Amino acid sequence: MSDLYQPHSALDLLQRFEGNAEARRRYLHERFDRIREFDVQLEAMTTVPDPDATIQALNNVGGPLGGLPVAIKDIFDTYDLVTAYGSPIYAGHRPASDATIVTLLRRQGAVSIGKTVTCEFAYMAPTPTRNPCALNRTAGGSSSGSAAAVAAGYAPFAIGSQTAGSTIRPASFCGVAGYKPTFGLLPTSGMKCFSWSFDTVGLFASGVRDVAHLAQALSGRRLAVSDLPVKPVFGLPESYPWASVSANVAALVDRAVHAIEAAGAAVRPMEFAPWMTEMIGAHTAIQSYESFRTLGFEYDHHRERLTPMLRDFLDRAADVTTEAYIDACARAEAAKAALLAWFDGIDALLTPSALDEAPDGMASTGDPAFSRNWTLLETPCVSVPGLRGERGGPIGVQVIGRRGDDAATLALAAFVEATFKKA
Repeated sequence: MSDLYQPHSALDLLQRFEGNAEARRRYLHERFDRIREFDVQLEAMTTVPDPDATIQALNNVGGPLGGLPVAIKDIFDTYDLVTAYGSPIYAGHRPASDATIVTLLRRQGAVSIGKTVTCEFAYMAPTPTRNPCALNRTAGGSSSGSAAAVAAGYAPFAIGSQTAGSTIRPASFCGVAGYKPTFGLLPTSGMKCFSWSFDTVGLFASGVRDVAHLAQALSGRRLAVSDLPVKPVFGLPESYPWASVSANVAALVDRAVHAIEAAGAAVRPMEFAPWMTEMIGAHTAIQSYESFRTLGFEYDHHRERLTPMLRDFLDRAADVTTEAYIDACARAEAAKAALLAWFDGIDALLTPSALDEAPDGMASTGDPAFSRNWTLLETPCVSVPGLRGERGGPIGVQVIGRRGDDAATLALAAFVEATFKKA
């Protein structure tokens, strides 16, 4: 394990800094020092604000986020820092205003420590960001910098996004908690749009309780975890329509199930309905159709400046007809209604967060297979950290709840996380 893996619990920090303004200033100063020392290797940040001015601004900060630093994915507009959306097309771009989620962060007492690396327009083209757990591996994508920043101890909180698997997968790879809320829970205005049907603000923190605290502060809803569920029931799919589970992941899931059952929960086997396979193609059709329109200006005027991976995707996306899009949307709506029946008798589903540990090298950000359908179905998902595979890298366990039932999903994820700590 690299010495760059050093996540900090936000809740522990808030408790430590209560009534101690000097300790809070010192901590923020140390975060800037850590970025300056290690980001030459990690490459998680695109830009950082002036440290002295940021530390001075702590004097006027209050609210539930208590002056803690937050790293912001460079897909969200910030008026005070360059926002390039991971693309050379927008090099040096300075928006006139903050994205809504950034305004909410500031209002609730968070302090921006800078912008984080994203895949170009939050698609899948590889980024230079390295994994704090092993510098020879990817941090995932597209929220690579946000997950890495939390894992490396740059900030206890980070903001990302998910259109397929861009929060859950990097959280899994980097050994931190990642939370994709129910679609629409957090505002996306001021976020560079890729697919308006799927784009979702994602949150990162060291653990589930920390990310729930951040979610409550930003949403105004009761999402913070106080009491853990008693004898919850989890559903465990016996197979997956999108990918086979490797022996490494199968062994890890078995360990997770044993720990969860030892804590008093029940785990029941489940089968996916046939339509779940259809949702793979539905997601592709909807995302393709919408992204060809949302990135229409960039494609029409700067096509040769796009990364080959994104350019090729948009070339193919141009062929998706309006009829095919309407059909895919209708099938997705039917699936959302049918999904409710799966939760009869269970509180949440358990799946791996990703296909495996982070792949070696920087040529790929990994496969979003274990997240894509849940993004389409709009369900709340949490990647729970705490377990490592046979090659030493983290693999998250994904807790998937009922659409709109984010509080229960976060509490169930906290239950799972607590069992890992005891195992």
